[in-house]
Amino acid sequence: MPKKIKVLVVDDSAFSRQTIRNMLLKAPMVDVIGIAVDGIDAIGKTLRYRPDIITLDLEMPEMDGFSFLRWLMRERPTPVIMVSSHSDSKTVFKALDLGAVDFIAKPTRRASFELQNIENDLLAKVRNIDASSLSRLNRNLKSIPAKRPLKNVPAFSCKIPDRIVAIGASTGGPQALQLILTGMPGNFPAPIVISQHMPGGFTGSFAERLDRLSAIRVKEAENDEPLEPGKALICPGGYHLMLKARSERIYTRLKNAEDSDKYVPSINLMMQSVAEIFKDMTLGVVLTGMGNDGTMGMVEIFRRGGYTITESEETAVVFGMPQEVIKAGAAGKVLPLREVSSELIKVVMNGR
Repeated sequence: MPKKIKVLVVDDSAFSRQTIRNMLLKAPMVDVIGIAVDGIDAIGKTLRYRPDIITLDLEMPEMDGFSFLRWLMRERPTPVIMVSSHSDSKTVFKALDLGAVDFIAKPTRRASFELQNIENDLLAKVRNIDASSLSRLNRNLKSIPAKRPLKNVPAFSCKIPDRIVAIGASTGGPQALQLILTGMPGNFPAPIVISQHMPGGFTGSFAERLDRLSAIRVKEAENDEPLEPGKALICPGGYHLMLKARSERIYTRLKNAEDSDKYVPSINLMMQSVAEIFKDMTLGVVLTGMGNDGTMGMVEIFRRGGYTITESEETAVVFGMPQEVIKAGAAGKVLPLREVSSELIKVVMNGR
């Protein structure tokens, strides 16, 4: 019999603890070895039971999630999945900086059976995140520059940019994107579009944070927004990001996601739309994540003669999405995360 995944559930809400526990126990490969009501309780049970993965609420009495997370990463590094409400969007990224691997958005702050809606997402993350995910994440976090580069706002024309960078990411993506975007110069002469699997209510704070840290401009995409060199647009949660050409400019087109959509936002839809307009002048990048979103998009970019990069297994927190692109034969280059920004700079600024 394969070894079961030992999970510790940490949440101050009795309803949430029990609901999350019941969801996890539906998976035969999962064993909920304990539940904890706050950080102090979680420390004791972490030392006693040595879980493989921890689900963590941030707002708790006695010792909050941040204090527990700092202790955990110092004393007994363990993969953490945050289960947090939309109103905690800014603090979620602080927790990711401290070493949490991923997060799931609670549908509501109050005790509600709506919490059961996270079941599929929770089980998928528990199955795909392990100790090696945390080890790679920690190495990536150490590679992020300590100082923000100076702003160098590029001049741009009103004409269609001659090339574009399209990036897709999922689990582990926020930290990976931070490493890439903080390595880009402010005068980067191409627009960047990004689809990061992330729920609505979080992408705005994510974009604002990256904008503060990066030399290029980073913002949440709006509908009918023109692409500009030196600006990265992040697809808002709950939408798909595509492009349209009008006169001598390229604009964004946001499409509402449907409940039946497997991946939101869809990396495939974004990349296929980009490739249709920019053809062989498209640079596609697929980073860490579960599943196979981005594979069809990268195949289309590759088919049209574009330049494709996938993150290597060496640094990918979850190698699922990059591996699927490689299997499909659409990976022009396979690079560790720390080399992606320099490769993009070389290709865009100096040509292939």
